[in-house]
Amino acid sequence: MNILLWVLQGLGGLVYGASGVMKVFMFDKVSGDVPSFGALPREAWTALGIMELVCVVGLIAPGALRWQPTLTVVAAALLATESLVFIWVHVKYNEIPPIIMSGILGLAMAFVAYGRMVLQPTF
Repeated sequence: MNILLWVLQGLGGLVYGASGVMKVFMFDKVSGDVPSFGALPREAWTALGIMELVCVVGLIAPGALRWQPTLTVVAAALLATESLVFIWVHVKYNEIPPIIMSGILGLAMAFVAYGRMVLQPTF
């Protein structure tokens, strides 16, 4: 179970890290190709991107350093909750593949939060 959770944390870190970098540093370049970026103001997307980058650190660092492992649960729960927002945005714009991707990522992060809190804590 521990290996599965670490794999999910690593994959989540890669995906959400790329997403956060895109939202914070490449917004103008990618926003023209994705209609749903018009659903929220740019500042909101930037804030979500910064939150994603902070949560990426929270997914990996606490468990790796054996320091405040509860932060991994908080980071995963925040990312799972953010996925619900993204599902709503993509439903509004009828973007089916992003709905599926957000749903899968949200479920994976919810499983990581549950797994690190109940199944295999890193305490």
